[in-house]
Amino acid sequence: MRWLPLESNPEVMNAWASALGLSTDAVSFTDVYGLDPELLAMVPKPVYAVVMLFPISKEYETARAAEHERIVDQANRTVVPDNRLIFIKQTISNACGTIGLLHALANNPKIPITEGPLTHFVEQCRSKTPSERAELLEKDGAIADVHADLAQSGQSKVPSLDEVVDLHFVCFVKSHDPATPAEPARLVELDGRKAFPIDHGPMLSCQ
Repeated sequence: MRWLPLESNPEVMNAWASALGLSTDAVSFTDVYGLDPELLAMVPKPVYAVVMLFPISKEYETARAAEHERIVDQANRTVVPDNRLIFIKQTISNACGTIGLLHALANNPKIPITEGPLTHFVEQCRSKTPSERAELLEKDGAIADVHADLAQSGQSKVPSLDEVVDLHFVCFVKSHDPATPAEPARLVELDGRKAFPIDHGPMLSCQ
């Protein structure tokens, strides 16, 4: 199964989210222009998630494989338990944009979302495995239709359906361990091409 890719554009992302029930007057996606303090200061607060687009390279794929082996071998805290976050495996080509947005919204229950296709999908996901959630997404016509519609918008030329796209979206969210509520939130990477969520350690700030 293959979809057209979404453009990395706040207008496209907000239209996607609004179509599925997000009140973008209260919470919206915006550009992050850089990691310098003065540029980060321009980002509205609070920040619920970061959706990042980057190019896939041979070097990245090598590093991804090495990371997987290291985590599996060490069985350390870099793996987040399944019951703490909704993590969706990517089985649809070019669906990483929608999966990144789903990860951002599904793992932030304080974000106001009107009851509808998105809230229904998230509720179905709660008792499922990452692979079962991928199957739910494959069969979800409402989300597929919104993705297809918004993939035709934006400022970039729309690629053909069979064109190889070497760009990938991932999402970073904060996660609290219920067993240790006094500890700082953890920064967790949600990448549907990886086997599991990746815990990158404690956050210095939750803003």
